[in-house]
Amino acid sequence: MRRLLLLATIGVLALANTGCFVNLWSSDPNTRMEQLMYASEDLRQIEGEWRRFWFTDQPSHMTPVRVHGGVGP
Repeated sequence: MRRLLLLATIGVLALANTGCFVNLWSSDPNTRMEQLMYASEDLRQIEGEWRRFWFTDQPSHMTPVRVHGGVGP
């Protein structure tokens, strides 16, 4: 009975923890700012990757003026 109570207490404490046991960001302000800058830059570049994946960064083929993407006059 005592072991079951101890196990239940540990389970409740583990489920009550909403964060992580180890912080994602450093506690040093300068290092943390550098980490946040890198993370935000990664998130900024996701838009370009998404556009390349769906080919929305290519010229439209429905325009009356044909653009073939090559070097021309």
